[in-house]
Amino acid sequence: MALETYASGKQDEIHTDVLLKARQACYKARDAFYSCLEKQSDKKPTEIGSVGLLYPTECKGSREEFVKHCRASWVKHFDRQYCMTKRTQRLLDDRETRRGPLLLPQPHTFKPPTSP
Repeated sequence: MALETYASGKQDEIHTDVLLKARQACYKARDAFYSCLEKQSDKKPTEIGSVGLLYPTECKGSREEFVKHCRASWVKHFDRQYCMTKRTQRLLDDRETRRGPLLLPQPHTFKPPTSP
C-alpha cells in the first residue's frame, strides 16, 4: 500500500540530472577535476572533498563545477573510485621498488641419522 502511494506521487516527476545531456556535463566536469588533480599532484593538498579525498587549492574551481553538475551520490562514488584506483596504483608501484628474488619457505626434510 505504501509503495503504491509513493509510486503514484512520483509518476510525473522527471529527474533531469540523469538525462543524457546532464550526464555528459557531469562526466566532463568530473574529468576536468581529476585531470586537474593529476596536473597539480606536486602541490600540497589542502581542500577536503568527500570520502577523505584531499585536493590542492588550484583545483577548487573545477571541484565546484564537478559538485554543481553531478548528483552528490555520484560525486561520492567517483571520489571513492578515484581513491581506490590511486591506492591500487601506489601499492603496485611500491611493489616495483621491492622486486627481487622470491623467497618461499623451504619444506623441512627429515634426514635419518647415519649409523656407523
